[in-house]
Amino acid sequence: LTEATMIQTLVLICGKIQSLSCSHSCFLSVCVCVCVHPNGTLQQLPQIIIIGVRKGGTRALIEMLSLHSEVAAAQNEVHFFDWEGRFQKGLPWYLSQMPYALPHQLTVEKTPAYFTSSKVPKRIYQMNPDIKLLLILRDPTERVLSDYTQVFYNRLQKHKRYQPIESVLVKDGEINLGYKALNRSLYFVHMQNWLQYFSLENIHVVDGDELIRDPLPEMKKVERFLKLEPQITASNFYFNKTKGFYCLRDHGRERCLHDSKGRAHPHVAPAILQKLYRFFHEPNRKFFELVGRTFSWK
Repeated sequence: LTEATMIQTLVLICGKIQSLSCSHSCFLSVCVCVCVHPNGTLQQLPQIIIIGVRKGGTRALIEMLSLHSEVAAAQNEVHFFDWEGRFQKGLPWYLSQMPYALPHQLTVEKTPAYFTSSKVPKRIYQMNPDIKLLLILRDPTERVLSDYTQVFYNRLQKHKRYQPIESVLVKDGEINLGYKALNRSLYFVHMQNWLQYFSLENIHVVDGDELIRDPLPEMKKVERFLKLEPQITASNFYFNKTKGFYCLRDHGRERCLHDSKGRAHPHVAPAILQKLYRFFHEPNRKFFELVGRTFSWK
């Protein structure tokens, strides 16, 4: 089909939707039908995507970003650009997964697996080369331990066997390069892929360790990056001593992240931790060089 034929077809489809004000929107020869409901809300393709990283704090970030009145956040991880079955459904399906937002609001979705999927940067770029990307990272070693902890509890709940952490981290006395969680912490490798399509002006790296310790300064940086009116304040956060991390306060309503967040990591022998620190030292240095800033990672 030619682009003109696609647009004509979409105009007909949009026009047949009853009780809604609909129009077509095209980008890079891809068209979607955008309908405004009587209450003034609409579903729109995201202007912001939280691309990762898994166990970096993406849920905390999107919940904190949702405190802002000019942001509408998708509740679930969409996995559109990394799962072939969903990607083949096309942008109309992707649009249908977005929240209803007011015209002045920015729509955001988060799928942590995007960052480490090699095919995703090009696909997002083809949808919108000007999109704003948020990437939240933690100390690579801590992230690996969180990754293991999540899988450990998932297998425990399903009464499945699990491997002790030492056996997945180390093989024949050396770091086990076949362990996928290690690859996810090689930020330098994955960031190179993203920078083939997007400049650093489009990508803001959130310090996940600082977000845990003191969320407000990190969220103010996010507001500035997204050119949002300053709204998030210290009153939006309170420290929950029982859980051991910050929870949110929104117009008098308090909420904390799910109990699966912030779980204690298994004990790891100091000698193995030192191996991990040494393993990540050079990739971390390369990443700092790539993004032009440093992080307080071990």
